Amino acid sequence: MPLSRRAFTLGVTASAAATATGLALHPRAASAATYTAYVMTYFTESPQFQGADYGLHVAVSRDGLNWTPLNQNNPVVTPTAGELGLRDPFVFRKQDGTFVVVATDLRGTDFSRNSQYLHVWDSTNLTAFTGYRRIRMHTLNTHTWAPTVFWDASRGQYGIVYSAVNGGQDVFMVNYTTDFRTVSSPQVYFSPGFAVLDGDIVVDGGTTYLYYKNLSNGNLYGARSSTGAPNSFTTYTSGLRQGNAMEAPLLVKRNDGAGWWLWGDSFSPVNADYYAWSSGNITANAWSQLNQRDYTPPLNAKHGSILGITDAEYNGLVSRWGAPNWVRLKSSNLPDYFVRHANLVGRIDPYPFDPYQDQLWRMVAGLADPAGVSFESVNRPGSYLRHVNYAIRLDPNDNSATFRADATFHRTAGLADSAWTSFRSYNFPTHYLRHAGYLLRIDPLGASSATADRQDATFRVTS
Repeated sequence: MPLSRRAFTLGVTASAAATATGLALHPRAASAATYTAYVMTYFTESPQFQGADYGLHVAVSRDGLNWTPLNQNNPVVTPTAGELGLRDPFVFRKQDGTFVVVATDLRGTDFSRNSQYLHVWDSTNLTAFTGYRRIRMHTLNTHTWAPTVFWDASRGQYGIVYSAVNGGQDVFMVNYTTDFRTVSSPQVYFSPGFAVLDGDIVVDGGTTYLYYKNLSNGNLYGARSSTGAPNSFTTYTSGLRQGNAMEAPLLVKRNDGAGWWLWGDSFSPVNADYYAWSSGNITANAWSQLNQRDYTPPLNAKHGSILGITDAEYNGLVSRWGAPNWVRLKSSNLPDYFVRHANLVGRIDPYPFDPYQDQLWRMVAGLADPAGVSFESVNRPGSYLRHVNYAIRLDPNDNSATFRADATFHRTAGLADSAWTSFRSYNFPTHYLRHAGYLLRIDPLGASSATADRQDATFRVTS
């Protein structure tokens, strides 16, 4: 189980009419358009593990690409048995519309520790997690990693597929269940003749899709089956990879009917980074790389799952767990870079990094003008971004009129993209916050400025 492990999964429930008539539609095979939003479950790590937490974390998204971590990005529940921590949590909507979460029984990165169990919780609406238990999947001297769940309509059972060593190499095993309390005997589910890791399964249009990592070359692939039965899959895509090393594919059906996303976890050159592709046709071998401008994962999120949810479920989650009281600022033209402070200097650096808290800001009412905004550091409370001789610094608020003015900005439509944001200086109203050589400063800018300069001054306010 290498350092970075992430697999996100979209669940789609049966329609109300199908439920009323008792039809056993697979939750991930019904129309994704039923859902208007998404929920993600995950655990957290950062490059030097300052952000490591092996409890169950929750985030929500309207578009499935840009995420809001809930509960201040703290866990909503943590295992109390086994290894006392989890990795790879997978949330699934069952046939009755309620939810189950299964997760790897492992805390930290000592992957030599072999557990035969998975953590399990039940949930009615994801605002509480109950019935905690562990279920034993096998009696082999091997791990039980990265579970994924699917509904096998022909069996009338759920399949729990996970990574394990069998016959001397990594394969996918499966146990079947109706209640996530007792399970069938394990059997090999996918063993293509080379070692595999991190399976993710989606059933759509009568076809079962299995995306996985080929350990022999490090690429991600897609396989499919007309039945979803063990050992019935044929690989149909070319290998995909971004970054130096990648794993944990996540296949997500979009809820707007526009196709699919595929995510992959990159753990080199840094831990806790990842990339995505899109495709309009899941049956074809046609994946296009997404620009990192298009997506922002939750802070430090790793190997979790994504599930389609209703508007009411989205609102219930936000009401129960709460949105963060901090923001991050993402660069428009260097979209893997975020505004941070380092040695009291304002700059942008590529995400992820440690100390990860350096990128967290409380965007408060402007110190000099409440119609504007000021940026207070989360890990240096009382200190704010301000300009001095046009350069941006992080300084403690001395409550002088000069400081308050230097630390106040007016939020405007992005100079390079009106859907994003630019920040105009309060006391130098022709000057905007921008990056130059990765350092932050204010410069005179406007609609007639060079495109590159306007891009340097455009940010996405995200969490």
